[in-house]
Amino acid sequence: MFIKAFKINKRYLFATAFLVFLALPVTMYLDAGAARESQAVLAWPVVDKVIVVDPGHGGFDPGVVGKNGVMEKDINLAIGKRLAAELKQAGATVLMTRETDSDLSEPGTTSLLEKKQEDLKKRVALANEHKADLLISIHVNSHSSEAPRGAQTFVQPGFPESKRAGQIIQSELTNFLKNTDRLTKEADYYITRNTSIPAVLVETGFITNASESRLLQDPAYQGKVSRAIYAGIARYFAAAAEAGAPYYSEEVIKVFKEQTPGPLGEP
Repeated sequence: MFIKAFKINKRYLFATAFLVFLALPVTMYLDAGAARESQAVLAWPVVDKVIVVDPGHGGFDPGVVGKNGVMEKDINLAIGKRLAAELKQAGATVLMTRETDSDLSEPGTTSLLEKKQEDLKKRVALANEHKADLLISIHVNSHSSEAPRGAQTFVQPGFPESKRAGQIIQSELTNFLKNTDRLTKEADYYITRNTSIPAVLVETGFITNASESRLLQDPAYQGKVSRAIYAGIARYFAAAAEAGAPYYSEEVIKVFKEQTPGPLGEP
């Protein structure tokens, strides 16, 4: 579960390229013909960062089930593993809440509600206990109508740093996928409410939309989604480094420990 990535200490070597990175769209750095230097620029902001990748649902909980029987939990895990691999290769330390079709509840728990409570609490605890720099929770959206489509990021109301990260990731999803004009939305979910670090929940598309459901099952498209999220993460940390903005707060930890647990709430 704990993946230790190779660390690069001499960050000053990328100082000039870093300024260029902030000024230009990330998408140009991921073109097949991009120079090796450009790839290093994209990796620089995430070096030594601790990032939690949370593929939603799993185990007893399939999430949303599509018409053809495809399960949300499987799509979430496929995209999550791709994202984790990219972040690790770039020099980040990656913590995955799950790497298999499993949940985090205790083996002896039988109540589905209690199993879900234990599962979510352990996902939050992983991020808080390791004082991670960012949590990305990956999900698939659904709707009663077949028409809605498009990837979208969700953040907890009143968490400005999470909102900043969500907006940057949303921008890269729009740039990469070119099939969504959705904007970051504030919503109350257990994961985003109780993490003491910036947390973004990414709905990668609608499983209830026939064409998007097919895309979400395509490994090539899953890779495209993970690259978009990775690019957004890199831009977020680059912008934070330039502004000197803190993205971890001991005060938030204090509030989290003292508060009474609220409703679960998970997409």
